[in-house]
Amino acid sequence: MDESQNIEFKESWRDEYLKWVCGFANANGGKIYIGVENDAPHNVVDLPDADKLMEDIPNKVRDVLGIMVDVNLLHDGDKRYIEIVVEPYPYPVTYKGQYHYRSGSTKQELKGAALNKFLLDRIGVRWCNVPAPSVKLEELSSESIQDFKESGIKRKRMDADVLADSTTDFLSSLDMLVDGQITRAGVLMFHPKPEKLFPGAFIKIGFFRSGSDLAFQDEIHGSLVRQVDRTFDLLTTKYMNYLISFEGLQRIENPPYPEGPLRECILNSVSHKDYAEQVPIQISVYPDRIVFWNPGSLPESWTVENLLKKHPSRAFNPAIANAFFRCGEVDAWGRGIGKIVDGAISEKLLPPIFDTSFGGLMVTFYSSPTAQLKEAGISERGIQAVEFALRNGRITNTDVQEMTKVSKPTATRILASLSEYLEVKGTTGKGTYYIVKGLTKGSVFNG
Repeated sequence: MDESQNIEFKESWRDEYLKWVCGFANANGGKIYIGVENDAPHNVVDLPDADKLMEDIPNKVRDVLGIMVDVNLLHDGDKRYIEIVVEPYPYPVTYKGQYHYRSGSTKQELKGAALNKFLLDRIGVRWCNVPAPSVKLEELSSESIQDFKESGIKRKRMDADVLADSTTDFLSSLDMLVDGQITRAGVLMFHPKPEKLFPGAFIKIGFFRSGSDLAFQDEIHGSLVRQVDRTFDLLTTKYMNYLISFEGLQRIENPPYPEGPLRECILNSVSHKDYAEQVPIQISVYPDRIVFWNPGSLPESWTVENLLKKHPSRAFNPAIANAFFRCGEVDAWGRGIGKIVDGAISEKLLPPIFDTSFGGLMVTFYSSPTAQLKEAGISERGIQAVEFALRNGRITNTDVQEMTKVSKPTATRILASLSEYLEVKGTTGKGTYYIVKGLTKGSVFNG
């Protein structure tokens, strides 16, 4: 039995462990074992006062936390230990005015924006759906509202008669009015200066020659409706070096990144940003890659691997995501990440790298597979193999042998070293082939 997100080991009981009970109750539940060594292999040490603890612990949990737990006496030979089973609670549980939460394998006390979000979630209210009483209807940008309506009509997500709707009726149709007051989502979507109310509600773009060598930068302000368009226009006109080719006398300008996935990255950042955090979305542009970062978090128990699969739509800001769906900018069924990945592969690029280890979601988009693979330390032969799979949709052991002039065992080792980028398909033996990881149902190569 290993210590994990849902299991904690303690050699003896201390009343301060009620914090851990509180943390499990506010998260996904869990078990605490008393009388077991904290360090692996978690040997039972025996509890001479087990009988007394069996009576005291339930009473203390009830009196201090106001909840009930199951307390079980267990045996390991002649040694006794206690199991405390904590169920997740639908309402906030507090320990002497403190809110504790089990996250990963650690317990943390919730404060500030994290506590605010937790309390709102527990009562079934999202941050973006809370009214902003200080903002009046007349403060909203009529231009942003008009652009939004026209976009929705053009993409057949709205009827043309929406043009005649009053601002009140229009916001009501988007669920951005509560008792006549504009919600935070409404302010973000349509206010010309939302950062006055929510600091950090803007986008920063910087061009870096390398590392931290910043060459120039810009900030994009205004309503979210305008931020998306302005950011995309700025990236494609100022920050990207187009690749020039010729067809006869005709000059062809090819963008280094496919425009569809690029815009999807912007929309993903804007829709899933945690606007309670006073930190802007950051886009860092390098000669060979673009890095998008927005503060926020994935849904509980979700991983990056979940994102790369078909998954239900669970937006961090449902009202904002729904608004962008209504105007035709996003897919309502959790296809944003899939569209980014498929769009990259369709242009013979590797899927972007998704990382949640920096207190938000970071998406790194490389302009070429060579640059991405070299950065990861892949050999020249490995790079050749991945690029072949991108060009042709698949690669076999025989393909590697012929392309790199190596033996079958060497080709096998090359393919094995590329497990992060290629996955095995087909039957064993001659029927085996490899495709680029990240291909989703309906993508360009696997139908």
